[in-house]
Amino acid sequence: MKAPELLVPAGSLEVLKIAVVFGADAVYIGGEAFGLRAKARNFSREDMEEGIAFAHARDVKVYVTANILAHNEDLTGVREYFLELKEIGPDALIISDPGVFQAAREICPEIEVHISTQANNTNYGTYLFWHSLGARRVVSARELSLKEIRDIREQIPEELEIETFIHGAMCISYSGRCLLSNYLTGRDANQGECTHPCRWKYALMEEQRPGEYMPVFENERGTFIFNSKDLCMIEHVPELIEAGIDSFKIEGRMKTALYVATVARTYRRAIDDFMKSRELYEKNMPWYKSQISNCTYRQFTTGFFFGKPSEEAQIYDNNTYLKEYTYLGIVEDFKEGLCQIRQRNKFSVGEMIEVMKPDGENESVTVLKILDEEGKELESAPHPKQKLFLDLGTTLSQYDILRRKEEEC
Repeated sequence: MKAPELLVPAGSLEVLKIAVVFGADAVYIGGEAFGLRAKARNFSREDMEEGIAFAHARDVKVYVTANILAHNEDLTGVREYFLELKEIGPDALIISDPGVFQAAREICPEIEVHISTQANNTNYGTYLFWHSLGARRVVSARELSLKEIRDIREQIPEELEIETFIHGAMCISYSGRCLLSNYLTGRDANQGECTHPCRWKYALMEEQRPGEYMPVFENERGTFIFNSKDLCMIEHVPELIEAGIDSFKIEGRMKTALYVATVARTYRRAIDDFMKSRELYEKNMPWYKSQISNCTYRQFTTGFFFGKPSEEAQIYDNNTYLKEYTYLGIVEDFKEGLCQIRQRNKFSVGEMIEVMKPDGENESVTVLKILDEEGKELESAPHPKQKLFLDLGTTLSQYDILRRKEEEC
């Protein structure tokens, strides 16, 4: 049985490096145009080149998204972009639009093309169609069950790979093809500018009673009628592998380094444990479940994998994330025995924080000293994104993550 690829998102160069160090087999990123996360930081050409070099030096692949549904005015820019990517050399392009696909095959045929979930790939005929045009991989629609994925695997060539989302946010409509954002705000989700109206609060108003708002669901605060729980398949890794899925895809190119590190590290351990033995995987299940919630999430569901989701897959009373830990920073470098970080959230001298390591270990430490860039001692670090030097009384490694456990979750 072949181990699946663990494919992890990265919205910035910093997060790409964390994904690689914390266990990804491949990372998917967006450039500054033609991807579906326009509000993510995304990658400049220089960042992309550095990120690909960093990943390749560690035998990790990098895929670049170009999965918008293109309009006429996009096509010239798409072709110019692919000429640039041809020089940079990612391992694959993730595409949904046939016109964009054709441009990629003409301009950079040496780069693999993976068909995005945005293309609504729900049957084996669709997989065979894209394979006949030269696609190496197809990303399954989130609406497919494990049975449907197994059926597809039986009907397609062995060399055609199946990639499937197994963790992260769920979209309404078919695998993200949603018109709500464009209709309500003028920002097109299919052009990468989704405002996430599925997370908003809605009420019902009767035509003859203007201004009288009634909750759609029996909750006095209204209802979040489109708001899904997050997908989590950590308890079902064996079923996913046995269905013939080649690549386990994590959602989240707009998420923090803490989210990426947590999810990558947990699924890495789960996959490796199962490949050694089912007994080891089952033995370590409490650890996986405890770790997977150590970042922001919206409660969990298994989505469509075991049939149509029940009403329990929705969250009707709020749109907030659960948050057990706060991200403080990443160890970037060392100076005179102190670790250097770029601070992300406030913390103070004397505070107990936690060090999260790529090997799965977590270490509680006390902040003994904080220095700013000029060497001035600080009692606390109130300003996000400033460079700090810390004495934590322990030996750290580059890319270790610092976090704080919240008292109330």
